Amino acid sequence: MRGIFFYIAIALFFIIIFSISHASSSQEPIRIGLTLALTGKFAPMGNAQMNGFKIWEKHINEKGGLLGRKIELIIYDDNSDSETAKKIYEKMIVKEKIDFLFGPYSSPITEAVLPVTEEYGHPLLISGASGNSLWEKNYKNAIGVYTTTDRIPQGFLELLIKNNIKKIAVVYADDLFSTDLANGFVSWAKKFNMEILMKESFKKDTSDLTYLAKKTKDSGAETLILSGHFNEAVDMRKALKAINYYPRAYYAYIGAALDDYHEKLGKDANYTFSSSLWEIKANFPGAKKFYTDYLNAFNKTPQYHSAIAYASGQVLEEAVKRSNSFDRKKIREILFKMDIITIIGRYGIDRTGRQVRQHVFITQWQKGKKELLWHERLATAKPIFK
Repeated sequence: MRGIFFYIAIALFFIIIFSISHASSSQEPIRIGLTLALTGKFAPMGNAQMNGFKIWEKHINEKGGLLGRKIELIIYDDNSDSETAKKIYEKMIVKEKIDFLFGPYSSPITEAVLPVTEEYGHPLLISGASGNSLWEKNYKNAIGVYTTTDRIPQGFLELLIKNNIKKIAVVYADDLFSTDLANGFVSWAKKFNMEILMKESFKKDTSDLTYLAKKTKDSGAETLILSGHFNEAVDMRKALKAINYYPRAYYAYIGAALDDYHEKLGKDANYTFSSSLWEIKANFPGAKKFYTDYLNAFNKTPQYHSAIAYASGQVLEEAVKRSNSFDRKKIREILFKMDIITIIGRYGIDRTGRQVRQHVFITQWQKGKKELLWHERLATAKPIFK
C-alpha cells in the first residue's frame, strides 16, 4: 500500500507541475494599444513608428515577454485625425480594457488624446510628440520619451553663431508642434542676439510656399528655418528652387532628417540642415541590434521616429520589471523616478513628465549622404554653408 501511495503522490506532483506550467504558458498576452497616422498627412512618420514598435514587440517576445507574459501590440490607424484618435483611445480604455498605452504620432493628435487618458488614469508614454504645451496643462499621466521642442533649436543656432551667421527668417505651419518649435527658435535667437528678419506662419497643408521663399529672399535673411513636417520641408525646398534662390543655410525640421527627404528631392536635398533625435553612429546599447533587425525586416534603414518608438517600449519594459507588476499606478511612479539609457540615449523626466535628459543631433545632407555635425565627438563632417 505504501508503494501505491508513493506512486500516486509522484503522479499528483507531476500533474500539479504540469498544470502550473500550462496555466503560465496559456496566460493572456499583455495588450498595449495606440493609434498611429498610417494614412493621411503624417503617414511617413506614423508608419516609421509602427515599424519601430513591431521590432520592439518581436525582441521582447523573443525574451519571454513582460514578467513571463507575451505582449500584443494593437495599433489602429487614426488617419492623421485628432477626433478619430480620441474616439479610439476611449474605446481601447473603456471597451477593450487595454493594459497599457503609447501615444499617437504628432502633438495636435496627442493633445486631443491626453484628456481621455487623464480622465481614466492611464499613464500615456508620449512616443510621437514633443510640443511644449502638452506639459503645461498639469496632466498627471503625460510621460515624455524624447526632447521637447523648446530644446531643439539651441544646437543649430549655436552652429550658426560659430560661423558668424546671425540673420534668420522663421516660417512655420500653424499646427501646435510647428508653432511651438518656431517660437522656440525665436526665443533662443533673441538670447543669442541674432536678427530675426522675418517670422511668418502659413496654413497647414499649404503646398505652394513660393511666396514665402520670395519674402525670405527679400528680407535679406542668411538662414531660412522651416518649422513643419515632412511635406512642408519638401515643399519649401521646391519653392526655393522655383525662384532660383538658396540662403546660406536652409534648416527644416522634421522632414529633412528622414531618408525619404533625399529620396523625394535627389540632389536638391543637399545642404539642407535638420535635427535628429537618434543616429546609429551614437551607438547607444542595443542600437546595433535594433538597426540590423529593422533593416532585415523592412529592407530600409530606421529613422529616428522608428528608434523613438522602440525606445518607448524599452522604457515601459524597464518600468514593469522594476515594479514587478502590471499595476499602472506603481508603474507610473517608477516612470517618474527612472533614469535609464535606451537606444536613443538617456531617459529621465521632471515632475511634469517632460523629458529632460535626452539630447538632439544636428545633421546635414552632403553629396547624397546624411552627415552628423553634432555632437562634435561623433561628427562625420563639417557644416557646409552656401
